[in-house]
Amino acid sequence: MKFTVVGVRFKKAGKIYYFDPGELQLEPGDGVIVETARGVEYGLTVSGPLAVEEKDVVAPLKKVIRKSGGRDWEKLLTNREKERKAYRVCLEKIDIHNLPMKLVDVERTFDGNKIIFYFTADGRIDFRELVKDLASIFKTRIELRQIGVRDEAKMMGGLGCCGRELCCCTWLSDFASVSIRMAKDQNLSLNPTKISGICGRLMCCLKYENETYENARENFPEMGKWVVTPDGEGKVVGFNIFKDSVSVELKESKTVMDYHRKEVNLKNGLNKNNEKQQELVEQVDEERL
Repeated sequence: MKFTVVGVRFKKAGKIYYFDPGELQLEPGDGVIVETARGVEYGLTVSGPLAVEEKDVVAPLKKVIRKSGGRDWEKLLTNREKERKAYRVCLEKIDIHNLPMKLVDVERTFDGNKIIFYFTADGRIDFRELVKDLASIFKTRIELRQIGVRDEAKMMGGLGCCGRELCCCTWLSDFASVSIRMAKDQNLSLNPTKISGICGRLMCCLKYENETYENARENFPEMGKWVVTPDGEGKVVGFNIFKDSVSVELKESKTVMDYHRKEVNLKNGLNKNNEKQQELVEQVDEERL
């Protein structure tokens, strides 16, 4: 069974959620008012209408309430101003209660029924008194949500070491798992200051560039393999996928020389390109026997 849905995003690089457009004629870029688990929210249509499988829809599929109008934009601006005021008030209350937490951002739902305060902290924080103070001031539901340093960077924004705006706050909607192994496979320095983002975690670009390196490595002999070069036998000690070269420590002279990938053959007389083809030929021969 398929559903007709539109994809709605509530933040610039946030996750996309599906809603039922009903009889509304919506196109990407249209502002919409929808009901979410947090309350009534304003979002932007970024995809659709499109048909998706039932398994890809989070039940129950809620309908788009209506298309946004001019007054909705005025209300958004009013909410943004109230968020800035709530941010200043919360900072003062955190200081009064002497709480070891860092306030990152404040969000007010479109209908004003809830204010969410995002913060970071090293451990668990007893903020019950803080919530009471904030609720008495703003006369609405208060939620304090602790987030990680990666989420903090996504909310705050900034520039990466490449000189461009952070991927997480411009287009990267989900955080993928990044490992130190990826940095090793890409022959990067393992100095934490050089492979970490401003959040202090390993840079996200290590993940989405890793597949390119893995595909390129398939054309090179493995590290430690004995190969034959124009200058004799040697052992592979490195390679450069950009220069398409292999670094070989020669057996006789113990010197390290760089050769083009096609100049290096494994000791059985095959290079990395025709090694797999040879394996297939041997497999066919065995089947014939």
